[in-house]
Amino acid sequence: MNNPTFPETIYLDYQATTPVDPRVLEAIRPYQEQGFANPASNHAAGHAVRAAVEAARDAVAASFNADPLGLVFTSGATEANNLALKGLAEQYGSEKRHLISSRAEHSAVMDVLEHLGEQGFDMTIIPHDSEGRLRMDRLAEAFRPDTLAVSLMAANNEVGTIHDIAAIGRLAKKHGAFFHCDAAQLAGKAAIDVQEAGIDLLTWSAHKFYGPPGCGGLWVRRKQPRVRLATQIHGGGHQRGFRSGTLNVPGIIGTAAALALCEAEHAQDHQHAARLGRLLQQELAEVEGGYLINGTREPRLANNLNLRFPGIAADRLLKRIPELAVSQGAACSSHLPGPSRVLLAMGQTPAQAREALRFSWGRFTTADEITRAAALLSEAVAWCRNQPQEAEEAGCSL
Repeated sequence: MNNPTFPETIYLDYQATTPVDPRVLEAIRPYQEQGFANPASNHAAGHAVRAAVEAARDAVAASFNADPLGLVFTSGATEANNLALKGLAEQYGSEKRHLISSRAEHSAVMDVLEHLGEQGFDMTIIPHDSEGRLRMDRLAEAFRPDTLAVSLMAANNEVGTIHDIAAIGRLAKKHGAFFHCDAAQLAGKAAIDVQEAGIDLLTWSAHKFYGPPGCGGLWVRRKQPRVRLATQIHGGGHQRGFRSGTLNVPGIIGTAAALALCEAEHAQDHQHAARLGRLLQQELAEVEGGYLINGTREPRLANNLNLRFPGIAADRLLKRIPELAVSQGAACSSHLPGPSRVLLAMGQTPAQAREALRFSWGRFTTADEITRAAALLSEAVAWCRNQPQEAEEAGCSL
């Protein structure tokens, strides 16, 4: 899919955000142009829109084998993670004040945990191995009688490693702790069953699976065990008091439509992504000086490849390939100085972590785009290896 705003760009940053599927736009259109009533309004138009919202809620919940009454729509996964963790801490903090997580979590989790640490909560941080896999032995040892929750993602947003969420859920249940799972990178790409995985709180964002930006969700378990959250946004008691505010009707309709497409086309999307990943590695096989893959080869998101070109800083490479939309790490922290926290957690040195580039592709990426991207990247790597950086910094041709 060409980007009309940046027609010369090869977009390989799908883990930052995906384009909205045109079929999702068509599903949204009636609620932007005609069915624009407030679902909280007590008139026929409001009732009709509310019915559409509740049908979408049912559909989204069914995608996760979840009770729809526990589903709260939010502005995205960042808000949902804040509601989950702060809501738990405020609700249960007088009873339990220990939380478990890892250094490789998204900033929307890590920053909240840092905030809660300042409020007196105790943290245990689980390490990862050199390929990004969670040290499950260390997790099993981390639980305490006062452990309130474990917060661990389903799939990593930088290196693509997929975690065994069912095993995490079993450990949490065994120790009487809640399991909060940030599934922003796995939702829409693989089946997530909250019952089978023992997840008590699940978060996601629609813009990661071809849905509209500005809409995400939090699912909260209502029984066995029942999870209670302290409200974080007051002002009307919407969504059973979990989150006040007028509902984003087009976003909610679009979320349901996008998830339905992901389910219907899962095999096709996965095969396409895997094929493009193999092609990218094949096209880079002869790149000067070679490359290293960060993260596991399996289990891994099929649309992710995090590469390191030894001896070449990623920002130096990016200057040579303005045609490529790729990332040095998570989009949420790209404005922050310093190397990737995820790669440091995997044992890399700061210099090694600064060499990493994340490539991610999806439903609308073509084989031709992958081939052209690899050619541009190979050319840039060769230039960097043969051009002294000192001369470049002194003002030589870029």
